[in-house]
Amino acid sequence: METERYQKVCSYIDAHFKEMISFWKELVNMESCVREAENVNRVADFLKHAFEAEGFSCQTVDVGEGCGQSLIGILGEERGGKPIIFSGHMDTVFSKNSFGENPFHIEGNKAFGPGVLDMKGGIVIALYTCKALNEAGYKETPLKIIFSGNEENAHLNSTGDKFFFKEGAAGKFAFNMETGRIDGALCSGRKGVLHADIEVCGREAHAGNDFTSGRNAIEEMAYKIIDIQSLTNLDAGTTVNVGVINGGTVPNAVPGKCSIKIDMRFSKAAEIERLKKALAQISTSQHVSDVTSTLSFGCYMPAFETNNDVINFYEFVKETASEYGLKVPSRVYLGGGSDASIIQKAGTPVLCSFGAQGEWNHTRNEYALVDSLPYRCKLICAVVLNQKNYKN
Repeated sequence: METERYQKVCSYIDAHFKEMISFWKELVNMESCVREAENVNRVADFLKHAFEAEGFSCQTVDVGEGCGQSLIGILGEERGGKPIIFSGHMDTVFSKNSFGENPFHIEGNKAFGPGVLDMKGGIVIALYTCKALNEAGYKETPLKIIFSGNEENAHLNSTGDKFFFKEGAAGKFAFNMETGRIDGALCSGRKGVLHADIEVCGREAHAGNDFTSGRNAIEEMAYKIIDIQSLTNLDAGTTVNVGVINGGTVPNAVPGKCSIKIDMRFSKAAEIERLKKALAQISTSQHVSDVTSTLSFGCYMPAFETNNDVINFYEFVKETASEYGLKVPSRVYLGGGSDASIIQKAGTPVLCSFGAQGEWNHTRNEYALVDSLPYRCKLICAVVLNQKNYKN
């Protein structure tokens, strides 16, 4: 056990707690909606300077027109060996000024504001973990950060996923600093996500005077929706949900167009091809004569599978927490996607949800537990200090 250096990191974290909260406040108030690239880039530049002040060599990377930049940095590259990675994202789902000016505020042990939980709290934890490790003289392995600027739309229309894959490869292990669970559980697996749109074009006609000339697009889509919903396979961990439908204009007109938006979640990569093939067949099938359909795919995030590397890393974290007298985190499987899946595909053992603990991300009620920040910093520091005992 690294008693002396662990005591140093704990002393540093406790002594700089107020500073940590002030930095958190500044970061949350610097809003960065995924749809507002200029604001995401401002945050990327802000964090670049913050990590460079700790000795990181950083750069921002363009991943696509109209997309927020990604940020990469490394400390101690000359140390050799595999880096320990801190990963996550800088963007949020909230448009600027949705919460008014200076939205960050604290009530008791809860901090509120856009992205306070998802996942700016996690970025603060990563920064102050690195600060504390520097203070304790940690120099065994390189430390690396990878923060995306467009994770909230699953890197749509960008090379953000390829950037994450490239930079997430060949790590010793990775802490994905996503939303922490309220009970402190770490995420050891997530479902993958695939979105799709289908549009049916029929023929508009007056429902009273010219009914038989019409080709009802909503009728055709109704058949398709039943077939699409039947693709759900709970035993395989696959869910398919038609979540949005639009069609028609007025009740007395045969609708000429109808469109739907589909959300698909899956536990195994093998399900992707089954779903794509089935949707293609459903799209081209025809129950109403003389209609046409188009199918397009949107956001995609691979599944984060609970493999042996994940279990091995989790057991190491659990044993380290126990050894250092910290609360031992349980593990959980979640339905929402994250970039942990991409780091896993790149070959680095990873666990997710190391960020601030809280609830209700993506809602106006989103909050994070203030006292979870120093706890998470200490837990991660203990794991890093104990890394010589990790076998993979």
